[in-house]
Amino acid sequence: MGLIANARMYAVAPEAEAAWRELIEKISAEAGVGLDYMAYPAPQPLELLWARQDLGAAQMCGYPIALRLCEVTPLASAIPSALWAGGRAVYRTDLIVKADSPFRQLSDTFGGRAGWTVSHSHSGFNAFRHHLLGYRSPERPTLYREVAGNLVTARRVLDAVAGGEIDVGPLDAFWHVLIRKYRPELTCGVRVIESTALAPMPAFVASKAMEAPAVAALKAAFLAANGRPWFPPLAQALAISGFAAVTQDDFAPTLAWDAEARSAGYPLPA
Repeated sequence: MGLIANARMYAVAPEAEAAWRELIEKISAEAGVGLDYMAYPAPQPLELLWARQDLGAAQMCGYPIALRLCEVTPLASAIPSALWAGGRAVYRTDLIVKADSPFRQLSDTFGGRAGWTVSHSHSGFNAFRHHLLGYRSPERPTLYREVAGNLVTARRVLDAVAGGEIDVGPLDAFWHVLIRKYRPELTCGVRVIESTALAPMPAFVASKAMEAPAVAALKAAFLAANGRPWFPPLAQALAISGFAAVTQDDFAPTLAWDAEARSAGYPLPA
């Protein structure tokens, strides 16, 4: 069967999607595994894309990988070329507020309005919830008077904060790097008030139905990419320095954050 590829998670603008598409085409040729890029714009549910049996390479958040929301095989994770990544395949969540707001620290937003994306997102839900755990107490189990859930995308969080619909929201820090690069006019109205701890970077994944030789070839091609002559301009366009090998077990820390929140009686950011 033919195999599809997609990079919606970090296709923050048409220019970024074009670069991801070219990168995937290079990886596909290197591996000798045919991949047809399929556009899959929001708000179509990513979980339906990840569940496809013909999935050859698509970006998937580590939390749903760990939850086994869809049965996939991790191929490789990008290494962000950001100082906070330290040359590793990790990322974090930036907690953003409106640039001209009076808030100077996260606790200043308590009692206000917060938002999150989807409950299977690490950056847009799990990381935010875990970060808030450190501020809760028996006397203050709820931090916000209003929480807007299911905003779905990072862009919707960004727009909601910039537009004053919510006071604070979680933004995937790598997505933030890319949107600031391609659409700086969208980010000039917000600022980062705090950031979460680092977590495993989302990965390119394939369907469990993909044959083992194709999986091995794609993994090798991703890992070898930073040594190829075509890689530097794409690395610059996508703010990455290469790819790291990953397995299902690498995303277990996201489950630990989930378990900690649930054991504390905090199933949702609130």
